[in-house]
Amino acid sequence: MLMQELVDLLNCQVILGSEFMEGLEVTACFAADLMSDVLAFSHPGSLLITGLASIQSAHTADVADLAGILFVDGKTPAEPVIALVRTQRIPLLTTELSMPDVCGRLQANGLEPGGRP
Repeated sequence: MLMQELVDLLNCQVILGSEFMEGLEVTACFAADLMSDVLAFSHPGSLLITGLASIQSAHTADVADLAGILFVDGKTPAEPVIALVRTQRIPLLTTELSMPDVCGRLQANGLEPGGRP
C-alpha cells in the first residue's frame, strides 16, 4: 500500500515528510507502544503505529528501518522529536483514530502485520 493511500484511508495529518512519501510503499504495519517489542519483532519497511510520541519512537523507527511513524489518538510529538526525524527522512503522521481502529482498517484493506506480536 502506498503511504499516500494510507494517509487518505486513515484521514491522517502529515506532520513531517510529505516530500519523502511520493511512491513510498508500506509493506506492513506494526502496532505497539513498547519500543523493545518493535525492535525485537518488527520487519523493515513496516509502518510503526504507536501512541508513544516521545523521542524513543523516532530512535526505534530509525534503528528498525521502518517506513514511517503513525501516532494514534491525535497525539503529536514534541519539536525535538520532529527535529530528529527530519534528519532521518522518516514520515510522521497522526490520526484521531485509536490503535485498534487503525489496525482494523489497515488489515481490512490488505496491509499485513509487520512482525510477530
